[in-house]
Amino acid sequence: MTDVTEPLRRVMVSQINGNAAEREALEKRHGTVYDSDEIREQFEVTSFAAPFMMVRRKSDGVEGALMFQHSPRFYWGFTAL
Repeated sequence: MTDVTEPLRRVMVSQINGNAAEREALEKRHGTVYDSDEIREQFEVTSFAAPFMMVRRKSDGVEGALMFQHSPRFYWGFTAL
């Protein structure tokens, strides 16, 4: 099975990680930002395809997606689906 999103996702990963930012800068750009511990506390990760990951919010069961950068590892942009 071919993943038609892979070429675009590879470009996005390269752009995000080529301009990786610290938490404060990401918060200014994207609002709420999570570190790895906060993700484990607040979400159940159901799948990922960098730079995206599918999650289920533990507080209310809402499924959605987040984006992330590799280093330093931060997650942002929860979008309910």
